[in-house]
Amino acid sequence: MRRVYISIGSNIERDINIRSGVAALREHFGDLTLSTVYESRAVGFEGDDFYNLVAGFDTELDAIAVNGVLRDIEHRHGRVRGGSGFSSRTLDLDLLLYDDLVSHENGLALPRGEITKYAFVLCPLAEIAGQMRHPVNGKRYADLWQAFTSEQGLQPLWPVNFQW
Repeated sequence: MRRVYISIGSNIERDINIRSGVAALREHFGDLTLSTVYESRAVGFEGDDFYNLVAGFDTELDAIAVNGVLRDIEHRHGRVRGGSGFSSRTLDLDLLLYDDLVSHENGLALPRGEITKYAFVLCPLAEIAGQMRHPVNGKRYADLWQAFTSEQGLQPLWPVNFQW
């Protein structure tokens, strides 16, 4: 079994799409470890605020197959790909970590670069996998988050009392 972490985000009908997306993930992967849901401003474009969280689960699927399931779930939620990477989304599911795999092949970049770039990814990841270590830099996610908040307090996010 491989331990996988994915980021989940939405800024279009966010409550509905987050709930439905998590339900679809449970159908495919079973038990999920879920972080708190956080709200943050749109990054890179003017748009409605996002809801973001991170989910962890175990799977026997390889990374390519996991990514295929994520793309299928996004598609079923009306996600349109193409154009700018900075735009509104019904549902965004990104593979962040696949065990300790480091790879830049087959259209996958693992670990995903957004982990150390965006508060809305690193904060929820540190919440549920704080003692794990980044497979490239070897630092614990809790330590990365602590350093991030002291160095880059420019990306505000706040917890949401999300009703599942």
